[in-house]
Amino acid sequence: MLAALGTLVFLNVYAPQSLLPLLARDLNVSEVGAGSVVGATTLAIALVSPLSGAVSDALGRRRVILIAFLLLTLPALLATQAHTLAALDAARFLQGLVIPLVMVSCTAYAAEEYAGPGVARAITAYVTGTVLGGFAGRFLSGVTVDAVHDWRAAFWLLAATNLLGALLALALPASRHFRPVRDLRAVRADLTLHLHNRALLGTLAVGFVLLFTLVSAFTFVVLHLAAPPYRLSSAGTGGVFAVYLLGVVITPLASRLMAVRGSVRTFTVGVAFSLAGLGLTLLPSLPWIVVGLALASSGVFVGQAAALSAVQASVTRARSLATGLYNLAYYGGGAAATVIGGLAYARAGWAGAVACSAVALLLSLAVGLVTWRHAPGTPDGDPPAR
Repeated sequence: MLAALGTLVFLNVYAPQSLLPLLARDLNVSEVGAGSVVGATTLAIALVSPLSGAVSDALGRRRVILIAFLLLTLPALLATQAHTLAALDAARFLQGLVIPLVMVSCTAYAAEEYAGPGVARAITAYVTGTVLGGFAGRFLSGVTVDAVHDWRAAFWLLAATNLLGALLALALPASRHFRPVRDLRAVRADLTLHLHNRALLGTLAVGFVLLFTLVSAFTFVVLHLAAPPYRLSSAGTGGVFAVYLLGVVITPLASRLMAVRGSVRTFTVGVAFSLAGLGLTLLPSLPWIVVGLALASSGVFVGQAAALSAVQASVTRARSLATGLYNLAYYGGGAAATVIGGLAYARAGWAGAVACSAVALLLSLAVGLVTWRHAPGTPDGDPPAR
């Protein structure tokens, strides 16, 4: 159930990414400028994630997931009526305001309702679903739009899948261990505690860079592959995102690797994969570019699994708030990538975007090595005090 909910909510996040050349032509904007349809959503997700955690802690996981999916249908319908980039960005921003309610509630639900190794497996199931949703949103959008020759059809599809998400939320087993937190003073105290948690702060920095890398690579590779000599259509670029499906296999394996080697070593392996993959995308060959994207995305998925586990291991209370802070950093990185990565792509083409992502990955590795290795409560650190 967590995997299915993760899939459905993530259909919304990146669905327009395979449509950027078409959106640029139809809305009469630059191709790099059209990337704002991704940045608008990730920016909104970042801004409201901490508040979403507090809402989930107050109202309960299942109720919040249900309400959020119902609300998500509205901006999807608004997007179908957009005739300017500003209007479309506004609808996408509204989507981003609601999506975190599902994300923080699902991960907190997993942490509360499962015990021992079951927590890692439950979170991994959710992350696996988000991987599938990330691919399916891009792929289904591309195929749908190529079939009907209207990008608005992608948003009609999202409206329908969000209603399906609401139905699935109704079937989610009721929380057994949830305890509401509605005292604002307690929320402030928990926030202060989290902001003084070195291991958590390091994980926030790692999360920022992880999505920065993924969004920078997968947003601007669409423009790279739509241009000569590749000239891929929306369906073709959507098909390239099939490399995301490797995450369905890689993410559970990452959970097993963490159980044996810990988060630091697992994250190091992920960064190495991503750097190697980014290097391969510089080759002037479509098959090698696809292989490179597969390696790069798989490395990020491994890193994401390690980071999410590190978040839950570094805190003992207000888990939704901690997850919300992580999402603030993570999706803030995605929003920054559409601007910084866009500038790099505009100045130096695909090589510029790759260099930007590679530097960011190396910085994240340095932060992870420093903050996780000896941090109390993290999977590679000393056990937390009792």
